[in-house]
Amino acid sequence: MKNSKIFWLLSLVLVLSAFLAACGGGDNADTGTETTDEKEGTETAGDLDSVQELNLMESAEIPTMDSAIAEDTVAFNILNNVNEGLFRLDQENIAIPALAEGEPEVSEDGLTYTFKLRDANWSDGTPVTAEDFVFSWQRAIDPATGSPYGPYMMSGTILNATAISEGSMDKAELGVKAIDEKTLEVKLERPVPYFMSLMAFGTFYPQNEAFVTEKGDAYASNSDNLLFNGPFTLTDWDGTGLTWKMQKNPEYWDAETVKLETINVDVVKEPATSVNLYNSGEKDQAILSGEFALQYGDNEEVVTDLEPTVFYLKFNQEREGAATALKNVNIRKAIATAFNKQDLADVVLANGSLPANFLVPTEFTFDESKKDFREVNGDMLEFNAEEAKKLWAKGLEEEGLTEVTLELLGGDTETAKNMDAYLKDQLETNLEGLTVNLKAVPFAVRLELDEAQDYDIQTSGWGPDYQDPMTFIDLFVTGSSHNLMSYSNEEFDKLVESAKAELAQDPAARWEAMAKAEKILLEDDAAIAPIYQRGEKALQKPYVNGIIKHPFGGEYSYKWASISGKE
Repeated sequence: MKNSKIFWLLSLVLVLSAFLAACGGGDNADTGTETTDEKEGTETAGDLDSVQELNLMESAEIPTMDSAIAEDTVAFNILNNVNEGLFRLDQENIAIPALAEGEPEVSEDGLTYTFKLRDANWSDGTPVTAEDFVFSWQRAIDPATGSPYGPYMMSGTILNATAISEGSMDKAELGVKAIDEKTLEVKLERPVPYFMSLMAFGTFYPQNEAFVTEKGDAYASNSDNLLFNGPFTLTDWDGTGLTWKMQKNPEYWDAETVKLETINVDVVKEPATSVNLYNSGEKDQAILSGEFALQYGDNEEVVTDLEPTVFYLKFNQEREGAATALKNVNIRKAIATAFNKQDLADVVLANGSLPANFLVPTEFTFDESKKDFREVNGDMLEFNAEEAKKLWAKGLEEEGLTEVTLELLGGDTETAKNMDAYLKDQLETNLEGLTVNLKAVPFAVRLELDEAQDYDIQTSGWGPDYQDPMTFIDLFVTGSSHNLMSYSNEEFDKLVESAKAELAQDPAARWEAMAKAEKILLEDDAAIAPIYQRGEKALQKPYVNGIIKHPFGGEYSYKWASISGKE
């Protein structure tokens, strides 16, 4: 079995090398958010070129540009550059006032925030008002909208959000109110330690009610049916295509800071094509992985970063109304421990990713003594082929089965396909009687299948929405919009709720409750199977300056980017 593994890995390297010989390439997995890399820089190097044009690639199409509906990396990345909320992450990834003219006034009990808005306009010249936030937030929490993030981000945080999302209260009762055109009042259910970072997240962006209402079903269907209030405007997007542009927004309140005039974006899913476009000078940045990351690892134009994004297998315990074999905890544990994560990270990805034996990533959050949250639980569900075999045999016996066939749903990028092929080989090799059928689909289709709970195992991942362990842990409470796999544990739910409620102002006890919840999710229940914490290697032209990467929210900010030295 060990020889089979080595043969498979060598075969993969040869395949990737064949692509490299043809034209080179790089690829990125299809979700998550990132952190700032020192090599990218935040300052303009030398005099600006006369042409301020940046040429980039995305790994997937834009599923939507409606901030109330968005739930993926691509959409939030673009929203972060063409729109803006009360706060924005700056070059040091600190949430600073954006449409808010300064820090809010906060009541003594920590439940009421009053924001004063600066003078700012939409791209059509109309002013951004407090009512735009009220409308947008109410729309995102309204069950009729079908927002995946509205209930997730607001329930238990904004006053009455939970009841509204459940349909038992009118959206007008949401704890957000326009005192006047420039004053927004927000009432919370309970104190929220990370509330200001939430205000930089895309779900909390404003929307112009008159414009949204006028457009009706056509709203956000293409770039002509959108308004913008951020550094750039989106153009040349037909709603489904593989190309679009972002143009400097002259109506942006801080337009003088923005140096880029145009950003040209094309969707490129093939790693070889990606690096070929970079090497030919047609693109200014290319994500690297696999053999391409190995080859270009020492290139002076490579920037490297470890991101707080964790990938894992979601185990669906019920499909089409019937229990699956994954309802059995020993079967889940067997699958979770039956694949070599180190080889996956080092050979298949080769981009600086780390094997993940956890949900909350390393180097992401720290307690008051600067201790990494990761140190509390350490590693869980580590690779152990022999133990996996025992668990597998036990699970099959409990279910009265001798063999199992499962579908593995994954992305359609080349890196995603390579990873899923590796997982199939490992699982079928180490778990006798298991057949894994691969299903590679575009990201938007995978979202639809996930929402319909129409899969057995799914390759998934999560990048943080705010800087706190809870952004990972509460994904899997009973009824969560991300927990579309029929997983439920009462003790887990109680721990998460206590960390959000009575322990909210007791940092040490709250920390301990979240750690216990993570341990139940992984070590006790194996509800998911962690795979890796993503690293990223990217080629970036030396004349590109000031691209900022973020640990949560939109992946990149181009507000401070510029071109210097290309001409």
